[in-house]
Amino acid sequence: MAKHLTYDDRLTIQELLKSGSSLSEISREVNRHKSTISREISLRSTIKKNGCYGRNYNACIYRFDCDMKDICKKGKCNKHVNYCRFCENCNNNCQYFKEDVCDKLTTSPYVCNGCNDRNKCTLTKKFYSAKIAQKDYEEILVDSRVGIESSPGEVKMIDDIITPLVNQGQSIHHIYANNKDVIMISEKTLYKYIDNGALSVNNIDLPRKVKYRARKRKQMGYKVDKSCLEGRRYDNYLEFLDDNKDISIVEMDTVEGRKGGKVLLTIHFIDTSFMLMLLRDSNNSRSVTGWFKWIYDAIGPQNFKMLFPVILTDNGNEFSDPCKIEKIQGNEKLTNIFYCYPYSAYQKPEVENNHQLIRRIIPKGSSMDHLTQADICVVMSHVNSYTRKKLNDQSPFDAFSSRYGFKLINALGIEKINPNDIILKPNLIK
Repeated sequence: MAKHLTYDDRLTIQELLKSGSSLSEISREVNRHKSTISREISLRSTIKKNGCYGRNYNACIYRFDCDMKDICKKGKCNKHVNYCRFCENCNNNCQYFKEDVCDKLTTSPYVCNGCNDRNKCTLTKKFYSAKIAQKDYEEILVDSRVGIESSPGEVKMIDDIITPLVNQGQSIHHIYANNKDVIMISEKTLYKYIDNGALSVNNIDLPRKVKYRARKRKQMGYKVDKSCLEGRRYDNYLEFLDDNKDISIVEMDTVEGRKGGKVLLTIHFIDTSFMLMLLRDSNNSRSVTGWFKWIYDAIGPQNFKMLFPVILTDNGNEFSDPCKIEKIQGNEKLTNIFYCYPYSAYQKPEVENNHQLIRRIIPKGSSMDHLTQADICVVMSHVNSYTRKKLNDQSPFDAFSSRYGFKLINALGIEKINPNDIILKPNLIK
């Protein structure tokens, strides 16, 4: 018997649930213990609050008799309905709301797949989808193999122990042998943390590691905190936008040069098409948070909060320390970070499209190791001075400066280039 459920197993579960089979019947068909099937359905089912054909979502026990009107105070009510019970926002705004939970969700198999009434039900529904369950399983499997188990606070505690002792000339083995009870991770894991930039100490600070050439191996990113996605997924992002409809959105990504070399952090302001390009020596989370700290120090908290109300990025390991960006100084949350679904670049199209202009100057696969931030500022100046049709033939430089001023522009040394002098070719920085 296989240790893990396969995609075919999950498809079988989905079909049997649709036909109304019991957990025992599914267990026999899939050849797994009943508890395994129950746990699979419980953990990987999807909750939906989408109402039914011709009727909005409403899970209130008073929904049939309620005659209340105009209870919404945030302007979100559907003004075309007479009673609040017909409004999709009623449940969120009514102080008398009490949820009515379908009995079928409290008894085996705890999902609506085989329910004949689901097409006329306005209550909260729960469905098992083999495709969604398999995707969730694969994401967890990857995270368990590549993620750093320690939280940001634990990583900082380890860093506070390791870095001063390394600076005194001590080896990692010596430090670990005498502090293992405090460090609470293995010596091998310590080296992995250093390799992936989780600690302040670098490989260059380890004499024996520098002396011997490193063995070639596939480099895998390590998340600073595997829980960074909680409350920050793309569906959370969409909910956030529903509550903040006029908010400015910033998209963030990475542009690579040669593998293992310098990379660019790209920050794209959608409303003005203005893009920041920030050179990093390595593609890790510390280099990303370091640049945001620099921006914060350069423009101040109020300007930072105005420029970065919400940031959308991908699941790259370099973006796995959102807390150090959201709360740069103190406990005040200055921005909100959200993540696209894996392999869903289409969810942040603006920054992806603007990369095409960068690639005209720095072709894919080209090394950026010889470049400095001053060179990248030249690239920024030319790209942001390039006229855009979507801005009514205005340049991002003009749009950004007129809306947000010149403080960030001046801090980075970005200049406006005469339209006829703009160069979008590799010879710009050679």
